[in-house]
Amino acid sequence: MKKVYLDNASTTAMRPEVIQEMTKVMTEDFGNPSSTHSFGRNGKTILELSRKSIAKHLNCTAQEIIFTSGGTEADNWILRSAIEDLKVERIITTRIEHHAVLHTAMVLESEYKVQVDYVNINADGSIDVTHLSNLLAEKKKTIVSLMHINNETGTVLDLDRVGVICKQYNALFHSDTVQSVGKTEIDLQKIPVDFIVASAHKFHGPKGVGFAFVRKNSGLQPLIFGGEQEKGLRAGTEAVHQIAGMAKALSLSYENLEQERSYITDLKMYLIDQLEIHFPGFRINGKKEDFYNIINIILPFSADKTSMLLFSLDMKGIAVSRGSACQSGSVKPSHVLKEMLSEIDLKLPNLRISFSHFNTKEDIDWLIESLKSV
Repeated sequence: MKKVYLDNASTTAMRPEVIQEMTKVMTEDFGNPSSTHSFGRNGKTILELSRKSIAKHLNCTAQEIIFTSGGTEADNWILRSAIEDLKVERIITTRIEHHAVLHTAMVLESEYKVQVDYVNINADGSIDVTHLSNLLAEKKKTIVSLMHINNETGTVLDLDRVGVICKQYNALFHSDTVQSVGKTEIDLQKIPVDFIVASAHKFHGPKGVGFAFVRKNSGLQPLIFGGEQEKGLRAGTEAVHQIAGMAKALSLSYENLEQERSYITDLKMYLIDQLEIHFPGFRINGKKEDFYNIINIILPFSADKTSMLLFSLDMKGIAVSRGSACQSGSVKPSHVLKEMLSEIDLKLPNLRISFSHFNTKEDIDWLIESLKSV
């Protein structure tokens, strides 16, 4: 059976070069990087070279990169420490964030009675910037947490604009950049953001490893205690092979960015063209111009097709989703689309289709044929 993977916003296939790099490190450089003997020193060298490589691609200092288990841990750490250690009194976010931010904000609201305000969302999924400014006008020590690329719709946040607004009101700015690191340029010397997070498996690296960018002198304190790893900010022996794989994946992503972005953009436009031909009543949740590797659509099918659509496509070897993989299996509608769609539209079949450079036009053709059979 033909297999087509179109769920790259959920996770990506590792590049062969990344697997080779990780295999080499696991075989030859397995020492604990905190050990002082030669095995440990070799591990430490790989660790720090990886940190420098990641920092170079994002135009920040190596000291500002802290390795974590992924984006979820980094989001939790930054928001919790902002409340506990930086004495932040308020979190401003949206109801369409990843649950790593939303659920953390809810828990902190319950535990610390911290104020949580939600920025209004426009019909296309973008944030209401005027409302953000109005919220910030209330003088409280605040952290603003807004994702760069929405993982369900591909809606893009203007990091520069929001960063400038946050600085204007002396608010800290945290952005979940899990869907954008490795897929678009991020210059941390130019963007006024205090914290960003990344996860390697979103840019063709291994699962279970990521990093946080923490701007110098932020004052964050550790979430996990034990040893003095990661400058005392994240205890636990570093997974050197995963970190080396992550650094390799990020380097390859940025080396090939222009070519792969152009190729994936063409694939997305080809899909839109085919949908317009074969399903003229389809609609895009968001805008056609949203991030190049994600598209979220409502199909012109009856509502009774909704529950069986993913199953039908899976039976034909096609992997797509109805939203974040972190809530797969849930019968509830997407919390993101719930903020954007009417109750009627929410019941109609929708799909999130997300691409990588491993996809082909033949994959799109098979998806279209399979949808026609549904």
